[in-house]
Amino acid sequence: MQNKLMTHIVAGYPTLKESENIAIKMLECGVDFLEIQIPFSDPVADGPTIMRANDVALRNGVKLKDCFELMEKIHKIFPQAQLLFMTYFNVIYKHGVEKFCKKVKACGCYGLIVPDMPIYEEKNEHYLAACKKYGLNPIQIISPLTTVGRLKKLSKYARGFVYCVSRYGTTGQSKSLNPKLAKYLKTARKYFKIPLAVGFGISKKEHVQAVHKYAEIAVVGSRIINAIDKKEDINKLLRNFRN
Repeated sequence: MQNKLMTHIVAGYPTLKESENIAIKMLECGVDFLEIQIPFSDPVADGPTIMRANDVALRNGVKLKDCFELMEKIHKIFPQAQLLFMTYFNVIYKHGVEKFCKKVKACGCYGLIVPDMPIYEEKNEHYLAACKKYGLNPIQIISPLTTVGRLKKLSKYARGFVYCVSRYGTTGQSKSLNPKLAKYLKTARKYFKIPLAVGFGISKKEHVQAVHKYAEIAVVGSRIINAIDKKEDINKLLRNFRN
C-alpha cells in the first residue's frame, strides 16, 4: 500500500449538510480513507476540538439515522471510497450489535473504529463476530503503552489496518510528534502484517511525511475541524498534505 491519507469529520458539524459537503470535497481531493464520527455525549478518547464538534452536532439534533444516511449518500457518490464510522460502543449496544453492523455495511461502511470496545468483552458482546458476518473491518487501536502481549492478541483480530495512537492522551493538534514514534511503529510492525495508520497530533505536512516513513496511513483529525472553524480552504489544506 502506498502512502495514504485519512481524514476525520463529525457527522452534523458544523451542520449535517455542511459535513456532507466537506466530506465530498475531501474525497474529491483524493483522500483515501474518511472517518465519520457519530456524535456522542462523552467522547472520552477525544480532545477539546473534537469534543466541541460532537457537542455542536448533538445540539443540532443529529441522530444515528442521520449518520447512516450521510454515509449512504457519500458512498453513492464515491462507491470506491473507504468510509469508516468512528463511535463508542454504547451507541452500537443501544442499537443492537448485529443490527448496527448489518445496517452500516448496507450504507457502504468499510470498517468501524470503536475506542472503548476491548477484545476481552467479545464473549459477551459478539462485536467481532458481527463484523465478520457482515464483512466489516473492526479496526484495532494501539498506543505507545500497549504491551507486547496485547499486541500479539490484537494481531489475531485486527483487520483492514491498525490505528496507532501516536502519543499518550487524547486527540488534538501538536507542534511536534512523539520522539519515540519510529521505535513504537517498528515494534508494531513486528506483530501486524496489515497497514499501520497513525493519528493524534498529525497537523502539518511535515508530520504526514514523518509518519509515512514508518506507516502507510496518516490520520488528520483535529486539524480538519480547526480548518472548518476558521473557514480555511479544505482543498488547499489537503493538497499541501498530499504534495
